[in-house]
Amino acid sequence: MQEPIPTTSALDEEIARAEIYGLLAQLYYAPPPPELLASLRVAVTDAPAQGAFLEEPWRQLVGVARELDDRAIAGEYDALFGGVGKPDIFLFGSHYLGGFLNEKPLARLRDTLAQLGLGRDEAMPETEDHIAYECEVMRYLIAGDDAAVANLARQREFFTTHLQPWVDPLCDAIAAHPRARFYAQVAHFTRAFAGVETQGFDLLG
Repeated sequence: MQEPIPTTSALDEEIARAEIYGLLAQLYYAPPPPELLASLRVAVTDAPAQGAFLEEPWRQLVGVARELDDRAIAGEYDALFGGVGKPDIFLFGSHYLGGFLNEKPLARLRDTLAQLGLGRDEAMPETEDHIAYECEVMRYLIAGDDAAVANLARQREFFTTHLQPWVDPLCDAIAAHPRARFYAQVAHFTRAFAGVETQGFDLLG
């Protein structure tokens, strides 16, 4: 018997999930480029994926992007995550999972990436436990062409092991920072999206 073809809504939902992970990766990796902010400012403020949990944080994120100019958002990124020496907020999982950078959580992550056939681009200065890198991995596990790797089981394993345990503490730290306006809303949206992902993976049993 032929396998049923996935419904359009299911395909759309997977595309939306991959796009959200891609957006978060860009927002966390560096100050958002002007073209990304321009697209964000004209985005519809309906939920980017089905589920009421995302609609309000998405609306708030688009709203604050419209209120602030590119320079203010770039300055905010540098104030929170950049600077010389220790940043105000770390974007690396090892900091939240192990208390230090480049610790056992990073080693475990690298083992998982090797099993997936993935590795870090040598041109990338950050280690693989950077939130942007982990979001990119999730995007690949959703949208990749290799079904042996890009499937729900792999997504669930990666998310629950390497991303879910520290995404809320990261969002807490960002939202609590006195300079955070744009990134406070990025954090709220990230937390809401992670909650939807958690619920979805829990339903898999």
